[in-house]
Amino acid sequence: MSAYPVVSNPYGFRPVNRIDGLPYAGAFRQLPISATYNTAIYYGDPVAVVTGGTIAKSSTSGSAITSATIVGVFVGCQYVNAQGQTVQAQYYPGTSVTNAIAYVVDDPMAAYKVAVGYANGVVTTVAQNAVGTNMSYYAGTGSSTTGDSGAWVTAASGANTAALPWRVISVVPDTNVT
Repeated sequence: MSAYPVVSNPYGFRPVNRIDGLPYAGAFRQLPISATYNTAIYYGDPVAVVTGGTIAKSSTSGSAITSATIVGVFVGCQYVNAQGQTVQAQYYPGTSVTNAIAYVVDDPMAAYKVAVGYANGVVTTVAQNAVGTNMSYYAGTGSSTTGDSGAWVTAASGANTAALPWRVISVVPDTNVT
């Protein structure tokens, strides 16, 4: 029996449910992106609140990240492009836009599906005993073609401390390693 799905690349954090068992209903908060922020943000990227109350792609990844540095997950945006048109998009291009508003899932009860990988980005699987552990993540490189993030959680996060931002609450059964 082959594993489903076959995941060859990280794809960021996808809100799929809530940890209280209710379905994820697509709720998000609209938060501003600074007019001077010039880094692309992709669908599924963890984001942080920065100076001035605007958001930015979480710049810390790996073992240095803590739950205090992430406010939520970016799931799209709206901005005015260089031609003066209002655009709703899956990713924020980071340049030649104004009046940018990010759509951020900041519900502390949200549950996400995310690829698991090593520090080099190679996708792997985890066993059921990963449930209940905390993991760190790597930001990866997003795709301007699909608008998707390249973020993933790390298979080997080192010490399982409460400071690491992502708690494993389940594994995808078809990709579970026994």
